[in-house]
Amino acid sequence: MELDKLDGEWGRMLGEEREKTYYRELIARVEEEYREATVYPPRSEVFRALELTPYEKVKVVILGQDPYHGAGQAHGLSFSVQPGVKLPPSLRNIFKELGDDVGCPVPGDGCLEHWAKQGVLLLNNVLTVREGEANSHRKLGWEKFTDRVVGLLNERETPIAFVLWGKPAQDKGRFIDTERHFVLNSVHPSPLAAYGGFWGSKPFTRCNEFLNGIGIDEIDWRLPEPEELKP
Repeated sequence: MELDKLDGEWGRMLGEEREKTYYRELIARVEEEYREATVYPPRSEVFRALELTPYEKVKVVILGQDPYHGAGQAHGLSFSVQPGVKLPPSLRNIFKELGDDVGCPVPGDGCLEHWAKQGVLLLNNVLTVREGEANSHRKLGWEKFTDRVVGLLNERETPIAFVLWGKPAQDKGRFIDTERHFVLNSVHPSPLAAYGGFWGSKPFTRCNEFLNGIGIDEIDWRLPEPEELKP
């Protein structure tokens, strides 16, 4: 769980955060949590989203709340689960909207690395969580760190599509220049909220329309089946 292991622009731009008081206090508190409780994702995958999607290659940002808090689920990408893990309700709803929106079948696997490697930054507002305790690491300091991530993306010369699902994600909208970037606000895809406007919001089509409009290759949202990933 070290920022200095990040390569490229993320490592350069976020390196200064390591010297700030809030970040030192955050990491100390998170490390204590790892020692005293079961915390997800594993330490080595806390910054996985930034590792898989370099700063200069970000096309779309999908912002979540915090990692899944069940065993074996979280692996550092918002809404994604490890290969072979049962789909959580929110991800099941995302896949249903994906099918309705772009017509692809519901994937058999919930790992979203295929999106991340194409330029979809799957970032959570808070990057760690205690087992079985949703939002348990809220206000430890991760929010300030991810504020900085979004702020840096806002400075990008090439426009980005931001998908903000739910209030914690939408709060990040204050750092985004909506004159330059595309921002899609919607309720969270969880079963408790999805009927409030998530269904039919067509986030995948709308992001691709935006990317096409600025001359950038669109995202292939169809997730390959596990057997397609084999060499």
